This record gives sequence, structure tokens and C-alpha cells, in this order.
Amino acid sequence: MATAAPVGTTAAAAYASLKLHITPEKFYVEACDDGADDVLAIDRVSTEVTLTVKKDVPPSAVTRPIFGILGTIRLVAGTYLIVITKKKKVGEIFGHAIWKATDFDILSYKKTMLHLTDIQLQDNKVFLSMLNHVLSVDGFYFSTTYDLTHTLQRLANTSPEFQEMSLLERADPRFVWNGHLLREFIAQPEIHRFATPVMHGFITMHSCSINGKCFDWLLISRRSCFRAGVRYYVRGIDSEGHAANFVETEQIVHYKGSKASFVQTRGSIPFFWSQRPNLKYKPKPQISKSVNHMDGFQRHFDSQIISYGKQMIVNLVNQKGSEKPLEQTFSKMVNSMANGMVRYVAFDFHKECSRMRWDRLQILMDQLADQQDEFSYFLVDSEGKTVTQQEGTFRSNCMDCLDRTNVIQSLLARRSLQAQLQRLGVLHVGQRIEEQADFEKIYKNAWADNANACAKQYAGTGALKTDYTRTGKRTQWGLIMDGWNSLIRYYKNNFSDGFRQDAIDLFLGNYSVDEVEPASPLHVKKDWKFLALPIIMVVAFSMCIICLLMAGDTWTETLAYVLFWGSASFGTFAIILYNGKDFVDAPKLVQKEKMD
Repeated sequence: MATAAPVGTTAAAAYASLKLHITPEKFYVEACDDGADDVLAIDRVSTEVTLTVKKDVPPSAVTRPIFGILGTIRLVAGTYLIVITKKKKVGEIFGHAIWKATDFDILSYKKTMLHLTDIQLQDNKVFLSMLNHVLSVDGFYFSTTYDLTHTLQRLANTSPEFQEMSLLERADPRFVWNGHLLREFIAQPEIHRFATPVMHGFITMHSCSINGKCFDWLLISRRSCFRAGVRYYVRGIDSEGHAANFVETEQIVHYKGSKASFVQTRGSIPFFWSQRPNLKYKPKPQISKSVNHMDGFQRHFDSQIISYGKQMIVNLVNQKGSEKPLEQTFSKMVNSMANGMVRYVAFDFHKECSRMRWDRLQILMDQLADQQDEFSYFLVDSEGKTVTQQEGTFRSNCMDCLDRTNVIQSLLARRSLQAQLQRLGVLHVGQRIEEQADFEKIYKNAWADNANACAKQYAGTGALKTDYTRTGKRTQWGLIMDGWNSLIRYYKNNFSDGFRQDAIDLFLGNYSVDEVEPASPLHVKKDWKFLALPIIMVVAFSMCIICLLMAGDTWTETLAYVLFWGSASFGTFAIILYNGKDFVDAPKLVQKEKMD
């Protein structure tokens, strides 16, 4: 049995207590940890970042407490500093405090905006609103002493040199959402302790008790910042093999010094396909015909195998209708790749569970049981020795990798947890998690909250099917809430997701603002149809209603008017629907290759 490396070390810690001192010339960030004398000086004119000491801070500076530096970004008006101004404690992992960042401030280096034209001022305002939008989405987490971006198994299999690195240096770049904002900090190792890597996703922690035995149960979902975006504008993979909506979910148990972990991933179907919004409720997915799918597909699974070992793909899409070609292509590509480390199972979730037959999910669980036993889970005993390693992961997907995916992941995680708690001696032989009412409630609600967090971050609304995750059965109220969330998704996906996608691309550095750019991409002239057709449709529909309410002298005259205006409104609506892509809110900043 190998001895696991320690999961945290003070050598790698970032400063936990900070004060921001503002003067007209500089920002000073003072480290207030015990024994610290470091001060970060940021020149507001040259943007130079240097290390100084407390006595150099002018007494005239305006001072305020902050809880972390998110980083810096260049907009039209110049450079901005983004800081964390409020935080909320989520709990502790092995004695390390974990925080959720709940409020931020964006501070301009420039003291005045007089150097900008009216158009530049307007553009700068839009870019600031984009940053504020990203920061307003719930789910930014950080720790100044613990590496949140790695699983327990990855942390245990590291070298002493890795343990000595700063949190910023050793963090997994896939899950550092402020990596672009901290790019200037990364180049200067002496200031790394002022930089806090922030992950985006979901974390919940609970102190639980079964049979009088107390243990900590944690759920962590880490969203990848590679190929990040919103539901319909980011599908499939990019040329590097990064999948859209890729999330690594880790379930951790800590009992009497022993630590167990079970990791799963979700991610968009990993070849080149798109599903652009076009005003239809469910746009038809399009598989690209102009690219070699196998290159990106191979890269994706090579990366998955390096990170997680063997892969069991669980594809939950429909095996008929518009989703069928995606399932067929995925299956063929796995067969063509002929990699013994990658296996594939397709399960038509909607067909199998139609008419509320949710008990049929057990068919899939039985199908995956042997594979799950083979993959096992990661376990370290109280002496720090590795007892078992997780040899592979389940990579689940549906279309959005949200609702169906979360249901299946919660069932796989429950099966793993059952085995872990029995092995640790928390559960007695023959006992089932389902029989432990108090813990079962915590478990189901946590997984439903995880579903909601992932859905809000990708689709803009809470998840569907969470009534099953929370209660273990489908309810009529749950169906009504799913309908409501689906309507909100429809509106957001068609009329506000372009802005949301632009905001994410700006925040992550996929688009960089050029201060001297002659024509801003924000100013896209709309075609005449964009304004004229909706107005014609509204006027025609209004006239149709008026004719119905204010009948003419004869019924034939009324019918003629109603038919004329009704036909005009219906015809205009049909033209709008046919040209749907011209009427949706599309991203303006993204490069063409990113869109495809």
C-alpha cells in the first residue's frame, strides 16, 4: 500500500486576510496574516505590479477590507482590478476553510473617462455589464489553504515539489475560472500568495450521522473553463478536444481520518456539432460535415484517459427523432477508435422512463454494476495509506448534460457511497442508504441543488426532473415546474444568450478588448426584417382582434377582415420563424471557429 501525499500545505497557502488601500497613483494590497509584511503595489498609470512593505503605504490612502484578488482585465477605458468584497463560509475540508465569493468590485485604474468618445464610453459600459453578469452567476468558490481544483486521488499522487508550489502554480487550469485575469500574476512567482485561484461550479458539505457514527459528506462539481459557454451556442468539442459543459463531480466521505472519493464527469457529445437557436422550441442538431471528427474525438479521450483512467460512456440521448443521428455517430466513433480503455452504453432515458416509469432506471444501474465494481473508488486510511485507487470514470451525457445526466450521476454516486460506508464500518452488513431517512434527505437535496447550480450556469434556469432527485419519485408539481423552467429556458436561449456567451468569452479571455479597434464588434447593424416584421405581425394581430370585437355590418364583412388580418399576422409569423436565426440574440464577440 502506498502512502498518500498530504492534501494541504501552508507553504502553498495564499494570503487569507487583505486590505486594499487606494490612492490616485496606486492600489496597495496589504497582507494582514500573522507575521506578514508584504504589500502588493499596483501602479494605476504604468500597470506595473511590484512587491513592497507596509511602511510604503501612504497614510492618506482610502482603506477597505477585501477577501481576494480575482485579477485584472483590459477594457476600452483601460485596465481594471477585480477584487472579492464579500465571502460566505461553505465549511471545511480536512481543517481547510472553503469559501463562496458572494460579491465583487471592479475598480478602474483610470481616474477619469474624459479620454473616451461617447461610443467608447457606451462600449466600456457594455463590457462592464458583461463582467458583472458573469460575477452575478452563483457558484464561485475558493480556499487560501486548500487546492480545490484537484480530486483527492490527484492530490495524493503528487510529488513533494508539487506540494511546495503556490496554489496558483499547481492548480488544474481546466478549473481555474480567473486564470486569464491572473495571467500577469502567474509570470511573477514572488506575488503568487496574493493570487487566489477561483473555481466555478457547486460545493456542499454536511456533517452526517448513521448508526451514531459521525462522518463528513461532501459534493464538489468543478466546471471547466475550456469551451465554456451557454446551452445552444456551445455544443460538442473544439479542435483541442475540450467538450462543452464539461463538469468533474467528486463525492467525498471523511470518517475517523479515512477519506473516500468517487469521481464522475459529464460533457457534451465529443465531436463537432451545433444546435443554434432559431426561435423553434427545440432546434435541430447539426453534425458538421466539413471537419475530421476523429482528431478532436481522439484528443478528448486521450485527455480523459490520462486524467481519469478507463472510460465508461453513458449516453442518455433519445434514440429516435432529431437526437438519433448524434447517438449513432457517437457509437460508430467509439467503435472506430477501437480503444480498449473506452466502453460505450446507450440508454434512451426518455423512452425507458416514459409514463413516470422511473423504476426502469434500475435496468441501467444493473448494466453498469460490474463496470462500477471494476472502477472502484479512491480510499485512504487514517494512517495516510492508499487502500484503493479509482481505476476509471463514468462519462455521462445527454443533450445538455444537465437533467438526465444528473439523475444518473446521483444513482451511480449512491451505489459507490453504499460500498464506501460499508467498508468504513458506518453501515452495518445488509443496511441500505435508502433506509437512513435523515441522511437520504440530505443526499437527495444535495444532488438536486447540484443539478440546479449546473443548469443555471449553462442553461440559465434551474434543472428539470429535480423532484425525482429530491424525492425518488416523479410528481405532478414537478412536471409543472419543469414546464415553467422550460419556458424560461426558451426565452433566455433565444433572446439573451448571445449576451451571456459574450460575457463568458470576455471574462475567460477568449475575446480581448482592443482599445484602438476602429469598429467595435458590439455595433452590429440589424437587417430591416428585424424591426419591420415583428411590428407588422403585432399590428396585424391587433387588427384581427379589433375586427372580432367590433363586428362589421354583416358577418361576411367581419369574416373577411378577420381572415385578411389573421392571414397577415400568421404569414408574418411564418416568415419570422423561417428566418429565426436573424431574430435571436447571437454572440457578437466570438470568433467564427469558436462558434462552429
